[in-house]
Amino acid sequence: MKVQVLLTFLLLGSMPLLAQKSYQLQSPDRKLQTVVTVGDNVEFSLNHDGTEVLAPSAISMTLQTGEVLGGNSPKVSKVTKGSVDKSIPSPFYKKSEVSDIYNEMTIAFRGDYSIVFRLYNDGMAYRFVTKKKGDMIVKDEEASYNFSTDHKTFAAYVNSTKPTFEEQFSNSFEQPYYNEPITKLNDKRLMILPFLVDLGNGKKVCITEADLESYPGMFLNNTTDKPSLKSVHAPYPKVKQQGGHNQLQMLVKERENYIAKTKGNRSFPWRVFVVSDNDKQLADCDMVYRLAAPSRVKDISWIKPGKVAWDWWNDWNISGVDFRAGINNETYKYYIDFAADHGIEYVILDEGWAVNLKADLLQVIPEINLEEIVSYAKSKNVDIILWAGYYAFDRDMENVVKRYADMGVKGFKVDFMDRDDQEIIDFLYRAAETCARYNMLVDFHGICKPTGLQRTYPNVINYEGVNGLEQLKWSPESYDMVTYDVTFPFIRMVAGPVDYTQGAMRNAIRQNYRPVYSEPMSQGTRCRQLATYVIFESPLNMLCDNPTNYMREKECTEFIAAIPTVWEETQVLDAKVSEYIAMARKHGDNWYVGALTNWEPRELELDLSFLGDGDYKLELFKDGINADRAASDYKKEIIPVPADRKLKIKMAPGGGYAAKICK
Repeated sequence: MKVQVLLTFLLLGSMPLLAQKSYQLQSPDRKLQTVVTVGDNVEFSLNHDGTEVLAPSAISMTLQTGEVLGGNSPKVSKVTKGSVDKSIPSPFYKKSEVSDIYNEMTIAFRGDYSIVFRLYNDGMAYRFVTKKKGDMIVKDEEASYNFSTDHKTFAAYVNSTKPTFEEQFSNSFEQPYYNEPITKLNDKRLMILPFLVDLGNGKKVCITEADLESYPGMFLNNTTDKPSLKSVHAPYPKVKQQGGHNQLQMLVKERENYIAKTKGNRSFPWRVFVVSDNDKQLADCDMVYRLAAPSRVKDISWIKPGKVAWDWWNDWNISGVDFRAGINNETYKYYIDFAADHGIEYVILDEGWAVNLKADLLQVIPEINLEEIVSYAKSKNVDIILWAGYYAFDRDMENVVKRYADMGVKGFKVDFMDRDDQEIIDFLYRAAETCARYNMLVDFHGICKPTGLQRTYPNVINYEGVNGLEQLKWSPESYDMVTYDVTFPFIRMVAGPVDYTQGAMRNAIRQNYRPVYSEPMSQGTRCRQLATYVIFESPLNMLCDNPTNYMREKECTEFIAAIPTVWEETQVLDAKVSEYIAMARKHGDNWYVGALTNWEPRELELDLSFLGDGDYKLELFKDGINADRAASDYKKEIIPVPADRKLKIKMAPGGGYAAKICK
């Protein structure tokens, strides 16, 4: 495709700053406007078509030398404006290309730094850029995101209730959302990004970050006296100790008095504000992908997205076989046979294949012969992915990756980082680069939300940082996963793909759910599980249940196994945060439709006019008439697409709907 980039630059000149001065920038459609004011400090505000998104908000960065970028009456040296209109190829994404259309303003200051503001039709981003010699140390980056109204929010706290922020920095980034006004949130706890603010009248702003390289991730913390959010970053680790889950983590015992040590000549992460008129727009946003650094992997032909037969969620709990199920060759050959029979690309060996408590991925338990498993899988056209604890992977990364790449393993699921300070972010980039050199995929589990690394290193095929189905192995009866399922597609999924790990064949209505570790169940209906494969963005997508259960459910299993994991087009058909979502995605000549509701039964009329002319048929799975009593009740039908392209669907409480559309 021919890409046309139009760059126009306007030099506003160099002049001494005698008084407070304002600089304005509009989005290409002129609906979004930011005003940047430079006086004693740097503030910006954001408005959308007459609605205030952000009140004047101060931003700065403090270096260890005492210099404050954006503070101490900064002096503007020049202002440059430009426009870009292009498309970005996005090969392992929810669409085959992403529009990258924006207006940009760079305000350069004396002291060899600048702040770049970029406005798209659907949001704004800003970043600091420095041009200083040698290395530098960033003591802190300050931001106060202010609002004139005490808006309601959807906020996810860290999953640590310890009293100090220092203790809360270590967390797994898996939490449900609290729907409270800014000043009513718990100011004693850190909140993770993305963070959603309801501006009223259908408008919302989702706050996150992109291009997070060699820098810590951002948390937010609220104030209770006025509606304001401030940024918080984990300081750089100073003293660490091996420990945590099975001795596979490095626990921070003491931190430095700065957040990053880095190059002096660099661009810092984008601070991102996605602005939507309605919830459908919010559920189909490309802002983080656009803002990420371009791919550093020249040849991506070896990268193969797909689905994975997964062992851990179902606790290796197969039946009807004549061998003892568990972490052994016989069990994994059973998983491989199941994957081969259903065209499933991968089988994962989750935790347990390496000797426990050694943090050494070259020590394999005697019950496992990895060479034999990999060879057997290859003979069945199935590939193997290995689970790896963070410290075990990091301490000997080059040797581990080379050894298993030479063996024929195709990737790693790396788990239990449980931090996002600069050291961990550096690890993510190092792991992505190392794995790319050996043609290995990497799925980051036990980590913060994505910030675009999956564009920079397309072999980073998935990210957790989501409150996924694994929670139902142990969460109490009061737990509400169903509402979370129709909330995070508008928040967490704005940042990128989710390793949610769905596909349960044991399904429970609300009053029948209970945690069973070895035979877990999902909340909501069977059709809900099918629909999540369309709704949830996941280039590497797990089948969480065990092959025995799938083989008893032939229709559902065949449907799941055939659903693609990357897409050419995405259309959000109808959506409301925390209530329902309906989405269509295209792959090849076929479209797939998925819909989810919360605990309310729901009827929707979906507009399929995007299909255009022609005759189409629907292979659909809908909640059965008794799905409100027996969650596994469903009905499969094959019907023509209505001539008027209006598809009426009905979902049970906690229900779903899934369909394939073909000519």
